[in-house]
Amino acid sequence: MTDRISLRGSTRMPLRFPPPLGGVAGTCFKHEHLPAILGEPPQRGFFEVHAENYMGAGGPPHRALERVRCDHALSLHGVCMSIGGHSPIDRDHLARFRGLVARYQPTLVSEHLAWSTHATSFFNDLLPLPYTAATLARVCDHVDQVQEALRRPILLENPATYVTFRNSTISETDFLRSITQRTGCRLLLDVNNVFVSATNHGFAALDYLNEFPLARVGEIHLAGHAEQHSDDGDLLLIDSHDGPVADAVWKLFEIVIARCGPVPTLIEWDSKVPEWPVLKAEAAAAQRILDRATESIRHAA
Repeated sequence: MTDRISLRGSTRMPLRFPPPLGGVAGTCFKHEHLPAILGEPPQRGFFEVHAENYMGAGGPPHRALERVRCDHALSLHGVCMSIGGHSPIDRDHLARFRGLVARYQPTLVSEHLAWSTHATSFFNDLLPLPYTAATLARVCDHVDQVQEALRRPILLENPATYVTFRNSTISETDFLRSITQRTGCRLLLDVNNVFVSATNHGFAALDYLNEFPLARVGEIHLAGHAEQHSDDGDLLLIDSHDGPVADAVWKLFEIVIARCGPVPTLIEWDSKVPEWPVLKAEAAAAQRILDRATESIRHAA
């Protein structure tokens, strides 16, 4: 199935939309879970991997992922494209990313609204950017480049932030909305990131979600966070992905699903990784919420 996206004056070929995944819950794929996953019948959901972990040509990582991909849908999540950075998109990195998309044919492909490179330096973090007209133009150019290379739209994830910029002139939600309008990309709504940023900057998470372009959401992330305190003693949340989803984040997720309907939802758990049954239970909790929304839509119809 294809659809045509206007790429701001471009006459390039239309981007290809993969078949929709539907309202299912998935988990991040961790190699230590492979025996347990293969020991069970194929699960209903999907698995997500970080693209940068599979940019070698072969070896055990690819052999494991190929076995999982035989029976499960896949989401490819990039963390190093630096779409928000001043530097041009790294052509070699993009080529490797494109090769992974061609090799595994993931249902979902996503990246972050963040930057991590400057000149020849790379920072092992997803850094925030000011929301200005100039930044918006640069991000849209980079999204266009990535989508043109991949021949398909990507999902762009809202960030978890710990600082804001005085020179920002656009709200984050309007910034994201404008990107989708200019490039045709969709959004990955990380509900934990919303809660983390809202707590750190003192705004209401529900107010943020009221302004978020939910109609453009193609995937949702849920994750755990850690609590710290600033030098002034204020509560500071860290998007740590090292524990279960917090109750407040589950509540926000239910609100989002009630508003936008069931969409693919991923449980992220990247450090202090638990045994497979624990991670699977988190996904099952998300699936129950998605299933209730699906049933509610069916009754309404």
